[in-house]
Amino acid sequence: MAKQILVTGGLGFIGSHTVVELQNAGFDVVVIDDLSNTTIKVLDQITEITGTKPVFEQIDLRIKADVKAFFDKYQIDGIIHFAAFKAVGESMHKPLDYYENNLGSLVYLLQEMRDRKLDNFIFSSSCTVYGQADELPITEKAPVKKAESVYGNTKQIGEEIIEDATKAHDFKAIALRYFNPVGAHPTTKIGELPIGVPQNLIPFITQTAAGLRAELSVFGDDYDTPDGTAVRDYIHVVDLAKAHIAALQRLIDNNNKEKFEYFNVGTGTGSSVLEVINAFETANSLKLNYKIVDRRAGDITAAYADTTIANKELNWKTELSLETALKSAWEWQLKQK
Repeated sequence: MAKQILVTGGLGFIGSHTVVELQNAGFDVVVIDDLSNTTIKVLDQITEITGTKPVFEQIDLRIKADVKAFFDKYQIDGIIHFAAFKAVGESMHKPLDYYENNLGSLVYLLQEMRDRKLDNFIFSSSCTVYGQADELPITEKAPVKKAESVYGNTKQIGEEIIEDATKAHDFKAIALRYFNPVGAHPTTKIGELPIGVPQNLIPFITQTAAGLRAELSVFGDDYDTPDGTAVRDYIHVVDLAKAHIAALQRLIDNNNKEKFEYFNVGTGTGSSVLEVINAFETANSLKLNYKIVDRRAGDITAAYADTTIANKELNWKTELSLETALKSAWEWQLKQK
């Protein structure tokens, strides 16, 4: 019998790619999504890639009774929890919405795990928990600092909630602290397609290149970096999805060393905003219209990962380049109507 895995937010950008990799690895998948930042079409696109349609439930995880009803219906062998609001800038303007959505839904899921004696929880965390790290690259030993954004704070508090729960109750969990996911599936059937104005760099780049936006805003050129623009670690979303499978398998096989573990998931290389723009232009033989604007609230100067521990403990490493990611992101954009 194949194990049945719940993926919350499974029709989102990272979630949909992870569903594909789960199915490719032989798992049965149940997807929960409230469709607040995606569309039901993604379900069919996943099916086109894998040949298997995941079970789908449209549920708002903030509604506790609906979460309970879901677990009454399904026997779940593991949970990968993506469902969350995720925009740094927006979180600063809508803090209460972010705390309610990102933390309330997490608590309700963990309560069901406790009450039903379920196991194997993977949490979609973020490098934002480190704030502006004192040393680069960032290792798992780096202190968790006061968050620079409400979004980052929900990830910090989320990890604390999970750690406390694993101490008190009998289940195992892993938080994957990932850096900046980019790109699209090589079939270009799924990719990043935010509803409304993009909050992340790459969809803003591709929409600008496609003429959907007049120009790209580069938030600040006065950071303490080689070219003055912020530096991030951009990981291909397919590599990131595979890290979730590796983490899940670690828990299923009882290879974890602690009841709660956390790993950095990135490439180990930092790229500035201008470097990414130049790489996109080179990879796709295009020129982008962009302008420098003021810094954005909540943004830090630089963050890129030391992935040594994830490489060793999860037996995982990135395989796809930034250029490959940027080419796939553009090919995905061209397919959008």
